[in-house]
Amino acid sequence: MDWEDYMAEALALARQAAALGEIPVGAVVVRDRDGAIVGRGCNRRETDRDATAHAEVLAIREACQTLGDWRLSGCTLYVTLEPCPMCTGAILQSRLGRVVFGAFDPKAGCCGSLLSLTDEPFDTHPALYGGVKEAECKDLLQTFFQHLKTR
Repeated sequence: MDWEDYMAEALALARQAAALGEIPVGAVVVRDRDGAIVGRGCNRRETDRDATAHAEVLAIREACQTLGDWRLSGCTLYVTLEPCPMCTGAILQSRLGRVVFGAFDPKAGCCGSLLSLTDEPFDTHPALYGGVKEAECKDLLQTFFQHLKTR
């Protein structure tokens, strides 16, 4: 599988979030050495009534449980929207080696758009790649918010 295939997996999870009435964001954590998906998540803040139930956090939690370690340095996170401050903090704390995201988020993105938290002097500095399947990720979000406004 390649980056676009993993992003397609994240997009499928984002669609699941939308079906729940959640902001459509999906994420997968992939172990780099063999390409296995070790964590999955979609936004569940409303469903779980939990402010921390973002797709990235849920995928990271599952990956840590799957691998039996909180260190994910040999893994890549694929997420449909640029991570927010909380999720970027979780990325840094879990020591993910790479983050690949779809749509840029000028209002809350902390991997280069609004802020660049990964450039701060933390112990880890994951490689960042934005814009993978960007149009599809952005369209899913825009469609969701347009439907929300018409209700």
